[in-house]
Amino acid sequence: MADAAEAESTEMSAQPTEELSESARLLARREAERQRTPSVFSLPLASLSVADPFHWLRLGWADFKRCPRIGLFYGLCFFAMGHALLAVFQNAPAYVLALSAGFLLMGPFLCLGLYDASKAMQTQSHRPSLRASLLAWRPTKGTMGIFAGVLLILELLWGRASLVVFAVTFNTMPSTEKLLPQLINPENIGFLITYTVVGSLFAGLIFVTSVISIPMIMDRQVDAISAGLTSIRACLRNPGVMLLWGALITLLVALAMLPLFLGLFVIGPVIGHATWHAYRHIVPPPTAAS
Repeated sequence: MADAAEAESTEMSAQPTEELSESARLLARREAERQRTPSVFSLPLASLSVADPFHWLRLGWADFKRCPRIGLFYGLCFFAMGHALLAVFQNAPAYVLALSAGFLLMGPFLCLGLYDASKAMQTQSHRPSLRASLLAWRPTKGTMGIFAGVLLILELLWGRASLVVFAVTFNTMPSTEKLLPQLINPENIGFLITYTVVGSLFAGLIFVTSVISIPMIMDRQVDAISAGLTSIRACLRNPGVMLLWGALITLLVALAMLPLFLGLFVIGPVIGHATWHAYRHIVPPPTAAS
């Protein structure tokens, strides 16, 4: 009986030890996984040169030529968005600047299919399909929805700020027929400066947060916060080059709008493809980064 009691006591004392050992192994496994997965702040980012944005555009043009059918489809979408923006200008001029940002804001989401096409040609060396590009959003639809919601809030704030600037400057909303003469009137120089500063602040915030976020979410399936922080880190690491990249995008889109938005058939897809190459350059693949 004494031997049985001693054996039972030994078994009972060994059980907590086994549970403790199992907990220690679990903690060790989690720690190893955490160390293998770099945090968003330790993710290696490339150092850029002034020539890089032009190189991205050349790669974007090359991708457009390799799959023109996909590019022209999305170019048609950009063309339709441009005419929608023109309709807004004719009916609600106060919203034009903010909705112009919305045009540029929606662009990266619309370019998801272009990112997918460039990824397929770069990593799989085959011609992508239009159907696959149209479904590129599905694997990350939840994260994309969250990120789109954040950008939409910024867009709404920008629209509200634009209305406030108009309301403070003009007693009544200027008519569209005489809008430009009233805006460039020297008496309204304060309005022009304020409107430009407010627009620049919001545009800069949206650009810095989203410049590489959406292709990163699609490619690595990271969360929205990690993608946004990585985009901000990239801009802080290379402020001059990223400012040049933003200026090039703005200039090209503005030029594409001039001949009845027809230039968007080509410029829009090329910028979309180029943005993918910008992301892959700034955030190297894990194999290249390791």
